[in-house]
Amino acid sequence: MINTLIFDFGDVFINLDKQAPYTEMKKLGICAFSKEMDEFNKSYEIGRVSTDDFFNFYQKLLPKCAKFEIANAWNSIILDFPEYRLDFLKELSKSKKYQLILLSNTNDLHIEKVIANMTLKRFLIFKECFDAFYLSQEINLRKPHKNIYDFVLKKHNVSASNCFFVDDTLENIITAKKLGIHTWNIEPNTEDVINLFDTNKSILNPFKKLT
Repeated sequence: MINTLIFDFGDVFINLDKQAPYTEMKKLGICAFSKEMDEFNKSYEIGRVSTDDFFNFYQKLLPKCAKFEIANAWNSIILDFPEYRLDFLKELSKSKKYQLILLSNTNDLHIEKVIANMTLKRFLIFKECFDAFYLSQEINLRKPHKNIYDFVLKKHNVSASNCFFVDDTLENIITAKKLGIHTWNIEPNTEDVINLFDTNKSILNPFKKLT
């Protein structure tokens, strides 16, 4: 029986424009992300480098650009957090039917932008809905590596077969599936997390809103 729901953040709760950083960085002078940049960005996501290191790295590539220009381009991926999704999560949390865990690949700049967009009050309400709130930058692990899922399972003493994981990125889903975790590879353009139970009714018990 499923007793734990694990959620990604971006394109599950908060909307993203994944193409925007490439477009905005191109305007600044970076036409494509090299392998070195990709590896550096991943290091930033797991907290191995600081935000100051991040700016120093990109200012060497873009010496005419100010930090705020790089930050704006980098954060252009972050869009809005619809209120109806927060309402859904609040009701789910209040039901106490499942253990709720957030598991997100992210970084300090993105979280700062998320808070700026949705306000600190709403962000804290969102965070308090979860029994555990794991950001890659804080736990020094990132999806799709197996060790991040092992960390969650061990930390919460829960079996993979009792977990259900929602993520929009296929490679993250594939690793979770291999461990025996039930999954939903949500398609953000056509599906919505508020339909979690209707879409996955063969696995999850129906969720009724509290009255």
